[in-house]
Amino acid sequence: MPSFRDVIVATHTFGRYYPAGMPKSPVQRLVREVANVSGVTGATRRQQYSASTKRALVDVAEELFTESGYANTSLDAIVAGARVTKGALYHHFSGKQALFEAVFERVETDASKAINKALRGKRDPWEKAQAGLEAVLAVVQEPRYRRIVVQEGPSVLGYERFREQEERSTFGSVVDIVRSVIGAGAWDLDEEMLQTFARIFFGAMSSAGESVATAEDPELAAWRVEAAIGFMITGFQTLADAGVDLPSAPPPGFSEESEDLD
Repeated sequence: MPSFRDVIVATHTFGRYYPAGMPKSPVQRLVREVANVSGVTGATRRQQYSASTKRALVDVAEELFTESGYANTSLDAIVAGARVTKGALYHHFSGKQALFEAVFERVETDASKAINKALRGKRDPWEKAQAGLEAVLAVVQEPRYRRIVVQEGPSVLGYERFREQEERSTFGSVVDIVRSVIGAGAWDLDEEMLQTFARIFFGAMSSAGESVATAEDPELAAWRVEAAIGFMITGFQTLADAGVDLPSAPPPGFSEESEDLD
């Protein structure tokens, strides 16, 4: 029995690869059977086919962007892999950058789901931080995340658009982790300072993930990173328990000193 993907491919290739008069393949016959199913309107079938086409384009683009990078991936290669026409691609996306953004959003959404799953049910802020940062480390080691989000995202999307997308997903999860840790102590940090902590953690995790992925012994490298994460979290916990203050504002005269340096 042909798969649903085969059915979708047949709808795009019908009339191009199977001229009128040639014997109908099982896939083509199944397409006609699906078209005649009672209760399925033409509009609904078109929506299903359209959604499947878009999904196929994003699937192939994700694979090619991960393997070859944005610059070395052509639209011709993407439509050939998805077995659709360029017209079908331009029906869904304005061009390669728009298709990349769709891939970026899916990779970030999947990463965010994985991190949030690790955080689920963790009420203790330190357990939450440990589980969350380990999940972030696992995410940034994934080849598709490293290539599409870390390496290609800023240059393809532009810094502002990249930050906007990032803050809605993976980085947002890191902010949540940091907010939980800061909230465990008697610390009253403004939002900008909290974002600074989150940026440092996120940058460290991204760099650590890259080092683990390229290490000769990834398991040993991952163990070292996790040990370092545990040490840092323990340090924060010790500071919180001891009531040590964190800097919440610049020292007096900081602005005047900065102006003198200018």
